[in-house]
Formats: sequence, C-alpha cells, structure tokens
Amino acid sequence: MKMNYPGILFFLAVVSVAGCDTAINKNNHINDKTKQKIVSDTTPRVTGIGGIFFGSKNPKEARQWYGKNLGLAIDEYGSPFEFRNANEPEKINYLRWSPSKAGTGFFAPSEKEFMINYRVLYLERLVKKLKENKVTILDKIETYEYGKFVHIMDPEGNKIELWEPVDSVLTRLGGQTTK
Repeated sequence: MKMNYPGILFFLAVVSVAGCDTAINKNNHINDKTKQKIVSDTTPRVTGIGGIFFGSKNPKEARQWYGKNLGLAIDEYGSPFEFRNANEPEKINYLRWSPSKAGTGFFAPSEKEFMINYRVLYLERLVKKLKENKVTILDKIETYEYGKFVHIMDPEGNKIELWEPVDSVLTRLGGQTTK
C-alpha cells in the first residue's frame, strides 16, 4: 500500500496521541502530574505566536475589508484573536493581527514590511541566552501592564518582536475578539 506524505503525518499523529493516554484523560484534560511539569518548566523559549504585523497602503481600509469579508473583530489596531492556553485551558491567551502603514519605518531595520511577534517565557533569561549566541538585540526590554517586549533580528534580517505576555490584563480590558 502506497501512503502519501500527509497520510503518514496523520498516521503518526494518531499513533502519538493514542500513546498519550497517561497524560490526557478521557475528557481531554491534562492530568495533574503532567500539568505541574508543564507549568513548572522555566526554560526561556517561544511558546507561540503573539502577533502578525504587516505593511499596508491603507491600514484602515485593510482592517475594514478583513472585518467585512472574513469576519475579524476589528478595532483601531487590527484584530485581537482569543484562544485558550493549551496547557491551562482555563486561561485565555491573545494574538494581535495588525496592518500598519507601509513605508513608515515601523519594521526597520528589516527591509521587509512584516514582523512576527512571538509569545515567550522568561524574556530576561531568553535575551541573555540570545546575547550569548551573538543574536542582534535591537532595543532594551520594555515593560507594560500587559507584558514585556524586545526586538531582535534573525539571520536573514527580519525584525522579530518577543513578548512575555500578561494576558489577564487584556482579558480585564475586554472588547471584541476574533475567536
């Protein structure tokens, strides 16, 4: 029997999930021992995407088009996407989708008109590790009520934003979200 590549991936995913019954119970909840291990992991690292930012000739029109045609909940900055934390499903997390005015220098020193924001754990320790690895750090860590931020460059000259979020503040602020 010949199996295509996506079929193999699906098969491996099913086998992997089938083998995880010790970590996940019948109601798809992570057991306490596994959850404790996940929550207590203090490795500084990326945990997901925190935002997608891209250049647009007319950001206001772009936001309106995406809201009207694709159903995004739009605010003055774009759309906040709401999702559940995979390891702690009772917690709400956020991702920001945002068109910005092209040509303003927002993405500099990158020559590309986009930036990805990565959600991270332990930003200070991650920045220390990045400095040790000779990664270009563009600015100092800035702290806001909703998290800490810093910008770095990848080896191809793409500006990247790292964000250690405080999602509970965004939840408290409320507003429409894309779900």
